[in-house]
Amino acid sequence: SRIGSRVVLPSWAASLSTSWRFAMERLMGSFFGICRVTAIIGFCGLALVGCGKNADQGAASKGQVVAHVGNEVVTTQELENEFRLANIPPDKQKDPATLKQVLNELVLRKYLLQEALSSKLDREPSVLLDLLRARSQVLASAYMSRKVAAKAISKEDIDKYIADNPSKFANRQLVTVEQIAIPIGPNTQAAVDASKDAKSLDEVDQKLTVLDVPHSRSMGVLNSGDIPENLFNAMQARKADDVFFARSGPNGMFFKVKGEEARPLEGEAARNVARQFLRADALKAEIGIASVAANLEAKYEGDYAKIMENQGEPSPGGKTK
Repeated sequence: SRIGSRVVLPSWAASLSTSWRFAMERLMGSFFGICRVTAIIGFCGLALVGCGKNADQGAASKGQVVAHVGNEVVTTQELENEFRLANIPPDKQKDPATLKQVLNELVLRKYLLQEALSSKLDREPSVLLDLLRARSQVLASAYMSRKVAAKAISKEDIDKYIADNPSKFANRQLVTVEQIAIPIGPNTQAAVDASKDAKSLDEVDQKLTVLDVPHSRSMGVLNSGDIPENLFNAMQARKADDVFFARSGPNGMFFKVKGEEARPLEGEAARNVARQFLRADALKAEIGIASVAANLEAKYEGDYAKIMENQGEPSPGGKTK
């Protein structure tokens, strides 16, 4: 967790489309495969366009029309769905400023959709592939979410989780840090290696400048409940000149701890947070089970079979020490 190591926060969404990608690559392994994919894409494109029109007509008949954008309509059902996706609570949905912002974004999307269809972009193979990918991701995500939501979380489960994770609840802290953020890229590991002996952020700043790595420096606040346990423990046992490095998604961050403030999370707020963490853990477990089942069902061909035989082995450069 100190300099030279990183904390990788996994992205489960990417894994949901893995089997789909390899299935498409398998179909495209020969000339006839390409022909079949072209035919399938053409058929699916017609189906998607047809379904889209039917969906719009159905929405217009079932929901009150809020606005017309050329040949497209915006219904109350679509507006309510935007509120749901944006996690806007019911008491804020009637707020004029919030309503105006959401409705403007929805109208803009409808306008751009109309322009794209007029330009016949929905007939381009790459766009059709993107539509198919988006559809599969939405359905996969919905299936997993429904499966997890169907499993009840008991009061005993919540209480145990709170007791087992004091850094998220009873001992939660807000940690003030000075940080240098960098985008994750080909030079990331070189930057980490070059800065492993740094005793200050000024040294890190200088090395990043020499390596021509884009970076920004600022103050920030970290919640101990969001920090991986091994990193938080190292921060607790830190020395005055320790510089840490963590990775989260597309960014990396060098930082020094400047201060800590106890901010325990208790009562109903703690139970709500614990419930969210438990659902996230359950989702991760279900995705792991589904991944195993998908690989057992999949049959890879050609070079892909050889590659996938070794998928359990770590790839070179995939993990730093």
